[in-house]
Amino acid sequence: MGWIIALIVGGIAGWLASLVMNRDASMGIMWNIVVGCVGSLIGNALSGPLFGIRGSVQQFSLTGLIIAFVGAVVLLGIVNFFKRGSVR
Repeated sequence: MGWIIALIVGGIAGWLASLVMNRDASMGIMWNIVVGCVGSLIGNALSGPLFGIRGSVQQFSLTGLIIAFVGAVVLLGIVNFFKRGSVR
């Protein structure tokens, strides 16, 4: 059951990040899920050592969603930088 929740939370986080980074038109639902799940890994890698905060997307929590969202924004910023030459 945890992987289903991780896919749903990852999809929501990826979709919100794509809206913030103006990438919504070029991304489908599958890419939103991938970006959200990978963003969760990035967010936990950054927030754990820096702030001591960990969030899991396998059990729905607001902390996990926020961490996944921030990680997804960072991931999309990196992709935009290499693809377009600017972060946004």
